[in-house]
Amino acid sequence: MATTTLPPGADIALDDHGSGGPPEIAPRPGHVTGSGSHAQKSETGMWVAVSAIGMSFAAFTSAMIVRQDSSTDWQHFQLPHVLYLNTLILLGSSVTLELSRQRIGAIQGAARHASASAKNLLANGIYWLYLTAALGLIFVLGQILAWRNLAAQGLFLATNPSSSFFYVFTALHAVHLLGGMGGLFYVLRKLVRSGGAAETSGLSAFSIYWHFMDLLWVYLLLLLAIRV
Repeated sequence: MATTTLPPGADIALDDHGSGGPPEIAPRPGHVTGSGSHAQKSETGMWVAVSAIGMSFAAFTSAMIVRQDSSTDWQHFQLPHVLYLNTLILLGSSVTLELSRQRIGAIQGAARHASASAKNLLANGIYWLYLTAALGLIFVLGQILAWRNLAAQGLFLATNPSSSFFYVFTALHAVHLLGGMGGLFYVLRKLVRSGGAAETSGLSAFSIYWHFMDLLWVYLLLLLAIRV
């Protein structure tokens, strides 16, 4: 008599007549499906990436503190005011990102009732994602204005250790933010092409990265305000 081996985390569901047909394998409540597993892998990979980025900035922070405390040539200067406006812009981009995630996350439920509602949610979600990208670009342009402001004061990368660390911190953060924008446009492309049916693990992973960039910038601004 043949036996059937069931995969872990599955139950047997009998057919409508209770017997006579092949058993249907139903996942137990809480069992992780393939798509859920993919989402977990994407988010875990992103957490590893942001942890590595955080450690690199922590190393630069340590170097900055040691350099300032062990020298007498450290020159203090006033931070450009545009940096504070930039902070509000970047924090606002996190708000627009979450608004987009709410709309796109609601598409699955809306599709069961009305396709028009799902299309409206998708269009609304994509609008907020484009606004997130626009705010990110405005932030980078604001950083360029800050660098031009320092250059007008005669402060360049090699002028003083303090200005050197300022340029290094802000430029590295801007590069990482631009990289995040590349990921954002990749997610947008998948959503537009699939009409909202694309697996949203990419958006969840991107959200981790983008919110981390926001928090990292707040940390850097406080560090620079205190140290330079």
